[in-house]
Amino acid sequence: MKLPPTQRISRRKFIRDTSLSAAALAWAQRLWGADVSASLASTPAKKLGVALAGLGTYSTGQLGPALKETQFCKLVGVITRRPEIGAKWANDYGFPAKNVYNYDTMDKLAENPDIDVVYVVTPNGLHAEHVVKAAKAGKHVICEKPMANSVAECDTMIAACRDAKRSLSIGYRMHFDPYHQEMIKLAQGEFNPFTKIAAEFSFMMTVHQWRIEKKLSGGGPLVDIGIYSFHAACLAANANPLAVTAKEMPKKRPEFFTEVEETIEWTMEFPGGATATCRASYNDNVNRFRADSAKGWIELSPAYSYTGIKGSTSRGPLNFPPMRQQAKQLDGIARSILDKKDSPVPGELGRRDMVIMAGIYQSAATGKRVELKYS
Repeated sequence: MKLPPTQRISRRKFIRDTSLSAAALAWAQRLWGADVSASLASTPAKKLGVALAGLGTYSTGQLGPALKETQFCKLVGVITRRPEIGAKWANDYGFPAKNVYNYDTMDKLAENPDIDVVYVVTPNGLHAEHVVKAAKAGKHVICEKPMANSVAECDTMIAACRDAKRSLSIGYRMHFDPYHQEMIKLAQGEFNPFTKIAAEFSFMMTVHQWRIEKKLSGGGPLVDIGIYSFHAACLAANANPLAVTAKEMPKKRPEFFTEVEETIEWTMEFPGGATATCRASYNDNVNRFRADSAKGWIELSPAYSYTGIKGSTSRGPLNFPPMRQQAKQLDGIARSILDKKDSPVPGELGRRDMVIMAGIYQSAATGKRVELKYS
C-alpha cells in the first residue's frame, strides 16, 4: 500500500527535503541524475523571516542555533511572555526590539513584514491557540510536534491556515535526518515490505515540568517521545496503521506521575500483515528502532537523538556526515513556502498522528483493540 500523497517521496520533494551536504547531493545524483546540482544551487534572493513563539530549551538549544545555519530562512523575531528574555534574543541574534512580541499582541504580527513564518514551540496544550493567532495575522506556521491535544484542535488549526491561505507544517525533524531518509528509501524500494518493526524511546524524567501536567501536555511519554517510534514505524511500513492494541504499565513512581502515564506499550497493525511493537517511558533509558523484512533489515541505535544517530543494515553500517536536523528541517519547510509547494510535513500528517495517539490511549483505557479512522 502506498503512502498518502502528503508522505510520498517524489523527485522534487526529495530535493527540497534532503540535506544540502555533498554526501546528500551525491546520493540525489545517483537516484535522479546530474541535473540535481542545478536545482539545489538556486538560492532565493530573500530569506524568509522566522519568529519563534516560545523560548524554552528546544528553542534555545536547537532552533535558535539552527537558524544561524539555514540558507532559506533566518530568525527575525520572538514571541515570549518575558520581555527581558526577548530583548536578550534580539541582542544576541541581531533583530530589532520591535520584533519582540507577547502572546497577547500576536495580532500585531500582521503589521510586520519582516516576519513570514511563526514557529510555535509552546506547550502542546497551547499549540492550537497560537497557531490560529499566527495564521490570522497572515503568517505561515510551523508547529512543534505533537500537533495538538486532540484531533478537533488539529482540525481547527488546519482550517485556520487554509482560510488564511498560509502553509502549516509540523516540526518532524526526523524526516530530514539522513538515517531516517535511508530507512524510507529502503522501505519503498530494496527492502519493501518491512513486516516486523520494533521501536522504543524512553528516558528518566526526574524534574517536575509541564510535560507531566495533562492540561499542557495532553499525555505522558506517548505524546512526547512515543510519537517518534510510531511515526518511524509508519514510514518503515510505508502505510498508515489499521488498528492498535495498547497497555499502560504499572507506575513505579505514582506520586510523581499523578496525571499522565509513566510507561505505555502498544502494537500497531498495518495493511499486508506488518506489525510494529512500540514502547515509551519516562522511567527508562532506551533509544532504538529496527525494521525487518524477508529482503533485509535496518537498525538505528540511538535512533531519535538530535546528534549521534548510528545505524546499520543487512548490507553493512551506515555512515552519514554530521548535520543539524533542525537546520535542514527549517530549510526544507522554507523552501516549500518559497517554491509555493506543499509542505513536506503538513498539518494533515500531524493530525494523522493525533488519530493514532487517541487510538492508543483508547485501547489502553479499555483493554480492547481499536480500529483507526482517519476521516
